[in-house]
Amino acid sequence: MDAPAIVSVRALTKRFGATLALDKVDVEIGPGATGILGPNGAGKTTLLRVLLGLLRAEGEAAVLGLAPARSPRQVRARIGYMPESECLIPGLGAVDIVAFTGRLAGMPRRDAFKRAHDVLYYVGLGEERYRDAREFSQGMQQRLKLAAALVHDPGVLFLDEPTNGLDPKGREEMLTLIREMAERHAKHVLLCSHLLPDVEQVCRNVVMLRAGRVARQGPIRELTSGEHGSWLVTVRGEAGRFGDALRAAGAEGNGATPLLVRLPQGAGTELLFRAAREAGVQVRGLQPVRRSREDVSMDAVDERGGPGAGESDAG
Repeated sequence: MDAPAIVSVRALTKRFGATLALDKVDVEIGPGATGILGPNGAGKTTLLRVLLGLLRAEGEAAVLGLAPARSPRQVRARIGYMPESECLIPGLGAVDIVAFTGRLAGMPRRDAFKRAHDVLYYVGLGEERYRDAREFSQGMQQRLKLAAALVHDPGVLFLDEPTNGLDPKGREEMLTLIREMAERHAKHVLLCSHLLPDVEQVCRNVVMLRAGRVARQGPIRELTSGEHGSWLVTVRGEAGRFGDALRAAGAEGNGATPLLVRLPQGAGTELLFRAAREAGVQVRGLQPVRRSREDVSMDAVDERGGPGAGESDAG
């Protein structure tokens, strides 16, 4: 049997005045780690806030079978949320901030403080737990937000741009922590990012948002494979006629030998062989060309070259 969906949305639509932040989004996210990939303004943060019950929207949304619009507290009790924006409480030390977050999730005071110490050690801030969080570096603040998301031991984590502002070493350490939570501690993770390398390190599946719409979704390996990208094709016969047949079928070919062929979305290699038969040529070699990270990232960018209009904030 298929595993039940962690997140399910149907025709989800959200406007901020004249701005359409989410445009009839249909998504079903299963267990494990899934990336929500897109440029700033694509709708990532708005989607998370709707799923948390912090924003109202048209359409249907469910997290772990609960509707955030009807049961926002029950939903938030099961989710650890790491927002992109700064959320420190002035004048409090790290352990007080994390424990306070635990109290908000319904934990008794003693349990919240004990757990706060534990998760701060886990994220590497154990020795700094009594310091005023305003003295923390950007990397330490990101770890503190992660600790606050973990304090009540949620089954689901919503992480919004968790590597923002981190240097390469800090980014790698943060992604290692997130991957460990998904793989060793069986947390379901939604990782929002505009960086494909971050998503690749943690997630097997991805939802790509562009201008408030789902541009593509599915396993990352399929989005970067030759089946959905490019192929080098060597033929015996007239390459020009083969190129014409490919273009007539909606593919792109450069007309040289070997031909660099890009298939239309959703097409498989059967299109290549069908075009070869129509052109009267024989396919002698077929080699997938792995799509670059830049190619995949561009799928989440407006076709005219710029990020689509989406949210009123950076998400």
